[in-house]
Amino acid sequence: MPAKQERRLRVGVLGAGQIAQAAHFESCTKAANADLYAICDVADDLRERMAITHGAQKSYDDYDRMLADPDLDAVIIATADAFHVPASIRALEASKHVLCEKPVGVTVEECLELKAAVEKSGKVLQVGHMKRFDAGLQAAKSFIQNEMGEMVALKAWYCDSTHRYPMTDAVQPLIVSSANARKPSADPKADLRRYYMLAHGCHLIDTARYFAGDIVSVNARLSERAGIWCWFVDVEFGSGALGHLDLTVQVRMDWHEGFQIYGKNGSILGKTYNPWYYKTSEVDIFREADGATHRVLGADGHFYRRQVEGFARTVLDGAPMEGADIDDGLACVQAMVAIARSAESGKAVALSDVAGGV
Repeated sequence: MPAKQERRLRVGVLGAGQIAQAAHFESCTKAANADLYAICDVADDLRERMAITHGAQKSYDDYDRMLADPDLDAVIIATADAFHVPASIRALEASKHVLCEKPVGVTVEECLELKAAVEKSGKVLQVGHMKRFDAGLQAAKSFIQNEMGEMVALKAWYCDSTHRYPMTDAVQPLIVSSANARKPSADPKADLRRYYMLAHGCHLIDTARYFAGDIVSVNARLSERAGIWCWFVDVEFGSGALGHLDLTVQVRMDWHEGFQIYGKNGSILGKTYNPWYYKTSEVDIFREADGATHRVLGADGHFYRRQVEGFARTVLDGAPMEGADIDDGLACVQAMVAIARSAESGKAVALSDVAGGV
């Protein structure tokens, strides 16, 4: 891991549940330009165990008390989706920078409210679409911007597998739970169609937007058969490029995620791995100019740590944001809502026309 820099962002993590334990605590402790300054959770047993394990300087059972700490620079919102927007707004109003887990919100309206709060605060808000910090995807993005020329079409797929949990359990740290943890009023997994779109669809949509730009409208079909949820989505990009997205949960095979991109001066074929393997995507970039394929190794595949470091560079150094901003987060939620409405109606739906939640 890179050596710690002298000037570092002091980060407080809200929530000590699975995503914090599997990703954010370690990312802050390993980041070159950030520290795990504080942990906040209402479950005393869980919070204190995590603070000791990860060496947080402070721990809080009250979010407002943590936000009132003058030494705290920024917060990572690592809670259930329903709490993302309210927690982010409270942090911005307390003059703290925010890295919020994806999806940034669950309705278009609350995302618009958050966007207004970001603009009023003047603080940095980054959405936790950590795949933007995959070196393979970054290489593809650079080729698209600098060499490929006009994009003709993009196909992308994200297929969660029935075998995912036994495979990830082998590589993730043991996740500690608490009976005292705060949970949303409704079980997020009670509606699996909605849960899978929010949990997985937001990754697929953000990857497509990262490469091809704004999505104007979608035309979606949904099949729910044999215990498998499958969305096929035809996408209209603002650039005029054709798009097709495949979100399927749960495939009877290994994790299956990737993309193909066709452009004027070359093409790209990408294979993305389950994120908990911390393995950079295998991205083959074919350049028409030399008739050869190139692939970046991407030895550093810790996307979550790289995400924190990118966030810290924006806050501390004023560097351009490498990750997703509030507009990206809002557009992602609009796309998910549009896909849901299109699957229900059987018609194309413009993102500009949608309201409500998934």
